[in-house]
Amino acid sequence: MLRAAGVGAGDEVVVPAFGNTEVVQAVVLAGALPVFADIDPATYCVAPEAVDAAITHRTAAVVAVHRFGRRADIGRLHTLGRRHGLLVLEHAETEAPSDETAQRRERAGYLDTRLKGVRTPDGGDGHTYQQYVVRVPGNGRPDRDAFARALRARGVDCRVPVKTPVHRLPEFRRCLSLPETELAADETLALPVDASLTRREMQRVVSACNALGGLLQPAF
Repeated sequence: MLRAAGVGAGDEVVVPAFGNTEVVQAVVLAGALPVFADIDPATYCVAPEAVDAAITHRTAAVVAVHRFGRRADIGRLHTLGRRHGLLVLEHAETEAPSDETAQRRERAGYLDTRLKGVRTPDGGDGHTYQQYVVRVPGNGRPDRDAFARALRARGVDCRVPVKTPVHRLPEFRRCLSLPETELAADETLALPVDASLTRREMQRVVSACNALGGLLQPAF
């Protein structure tokens, strides 16, 4: 995709560090240099203002990764692209069928109104809830990891969506500060909203989470 667009050696490509390595590896395979930009804390997608700050005379492209069912702010990114003469590419998650998406939204709505002690997702326009990602406030990763272990002990299948931001991995390590990316990596936890979950299973998720609320700061 990047090579076909003429991106190659000597070029820089602005990418988010919050996520898997697939996009970054594609940049490296094209012979270009990945430049990491911070994310929007509500959408977990690359923030246009962070992209703007990362642009140099060598920047050739921006790759926006849609995350967890939320879309990046493509309108603002295309505006930046036109201003600086950059290619703006999108990388999307696999979309679920519309009926499954509707059921995920129903389950997400159920959790939104019942969970305590965690920050529920910012629904926003068109959220498809490929993952239902909450924030576990407190002291960062130790609290989040302890919370996750306690949920699993209560029979709730939860997962840490991004354990290590790409810019902290040995093969892509950069000495730069991406505060929203790093905070999200420390606080986020994906709870189940699969279409196959029964009402009783959803109630178990709520009961398990709320039973741990005393370990955390109040939800906000």
